Amino acid sequence: MSKDKNLPNDAPPAWIEAVGEPKSAKSVTGCPVHNVENDEKFIKAYSLGYDPTPSRPAPAQRPFMDETSSRFAYRCLPLNIANQYGWELLSPCTFDVQWNGGSSPEDLVITILEDGWPQPASHFGHAVMTYHIAQLFRTPPGIQLMVTGPLNRPKDGIYAMSGIIETDWSPYTFTMNWVVTRPFFPIRFEKGEPFAHIMPVNLAQIEQFKPESLPMASDPELKEKFEMFRNSRNNFNAELYDPESEASKERWQKAYFRGNAPDGCPVNATGLDHWTKLDVKPFPDGKTKKK
Repeated sequence: MSKDKNLPNDAPPAWIEAVGEPKSAKSVTGCPVHNVENDEKFIKAYSLGYDPTPSRPAPAQRPFMDETSSRFAYRCLPLNIANQYGWELLSPCTFDVQWNGGSSPEDLVITILEDGWPQPASHFGHAVMTYHIAQLFRTPPGIQLMVTGPLNRPKDGIYAMSGIIETDWSPYTFTMNWVVTRPFFPIRFEKGEPFAHIMPVNLAQIEQFKPESLPMASDPELKEKFEMFRNSRNNFNAELYDPESEASKERWQKAYFRGNAPDGCPVNATGLDHWTKLDVKPFPDGKTKKK
């Protein structure tokens, strides 16, 4: 069993070997000290001597949402906000990737159809496709960067992997990896298609939360508001069957979208914030997001 707080109790031998013996700050001299108590708000992308990977603030729009009846998926504000939370990195080339079911790097074949650089590669084997990212990212002390697949943008036959990088100190580049899940199935990435989504996170903060499970009756005010919402939703759904009802004219309830509590009180009046869109700034050499 591991006693190092940097290792899980069931850490495999390779992980233990990689982490090595923990070093105390006092045992190492000459290292820079970072001030984590600051209000800096930046995310820097350092070029590596060639064209950077194209990027843009993540847009709210998604192809599958556009295709829903009357585009009803856009009525889901949590989807809209998640879609916009961060930046998308865009494929520099068009290519097909196909896996034959084997475990070696050669068992994944990538065929470039429209040139661009850097091109994806099969490096790890086991159906993993690797995108190299042509920038080195840095964030303020205490802020890390999560890299994952494009949010709410499913792609058949392939799955995006996720990672969190300590970009507040790391001088190391990182890659974006996808694992093919269906053998003998050609998968295409178009030039300009999002292949990664990056967003700032705070690893120290997640460790400070204390999960609790409570009965609803322990918070009478919340219980009252929840029951008000539940009754309103049940009545609204029942009235939808009447084409002459107000519910049929409204088509959907908009209280959450508008930031209103079930009693009509706007959340902004309580001192809390409400967002219906995000204003994420583009990188200077990137694209602006689709409006």
